[in-house]
Amino acid sequence: MTGVAIFTGIWYFIVKADWGYGLNHAIRQPIFSAMLIGIVMGDLKQAMIIGAAVEVLYIGLVPAGSNMPADDALAGLIAVPIALQANLEPSIAIAIAVPVGIVGVFIDQLRKTLNATFIHMADKYAEEGDTRKITLAATLYPLLLSFVLRFPIPFLANLYGADAVTKVMNAIPEWLTHGFTVAGGMLPALGFAITIFVIGKKELLPWFFIGYFLVQYAGLPVMGAAVFGICAVLLITINKRQSQEA
Repeated sequence: MTGVAIFTGIWYFIVKADWGYGLNHAIRQPIFSAMLIGIVMGDLKQAMIIGAAVEVLYIGLVPAGSNMPADDALAGLIAVPIALQANLEPSIAIAIAVPVGIVGVFIDQLRKTLNATFIHMADKYAEEGDTRKITLAATLYPLLLSFVLRFPIPFLANLYGADAVTKVMNAIPEWLTHGFTVAGGMLPALGFAITIFVIGKKELLPWFFIGYFLVQYAGLPVMGAAVFGICAVLLITINKRQSQEA
């Protein structure tokens, strides 16, 4: 499992480095990671079955305000190889993925907090007029921090196996786990608030609330909400164009 551990550690760093939003979002999904893990471990079929089971947890997961309620990438990169190695049922892989995904959110919160240091560094370099150091503070330093925080988690988990992951999860105090859960629930709300603030147009707020209550009370699925959203955008655009022509 040493090779698998190294691969998952590096892959976790790559897919969470946000090289490109659409492509990055696709390749970090458990089902895609499962394909690569299956090739590395020599059991593509079973890896895809396990990956599909874990993927169900994260279908339609929306990072409101760039804050994920769960880390789908880490969940897949730990649950799939461990379940494949130990010949576990997909349902057991799901049980492993859920708490791991919550821990991944905490790691991302820590990364964002520490990244604030580089912003202050960049401000200092801007006052000095040193563009080279500004570039380093904006790109290289955050990437190095991301590698230090992210590589060891899937590497150690897959190197030492399911027993080690279970022991670590059981060793985390309940109050801390509960805190992670609460924070994960608050971050999407914060993301929505930031989105509304960025939009900054009061006339668009009714559309926001219409969409929210359609999903909340009518049980509208994600695809249905997307269709309604596209129609709303088209209506706003057409009305605006007609008003300008008039």
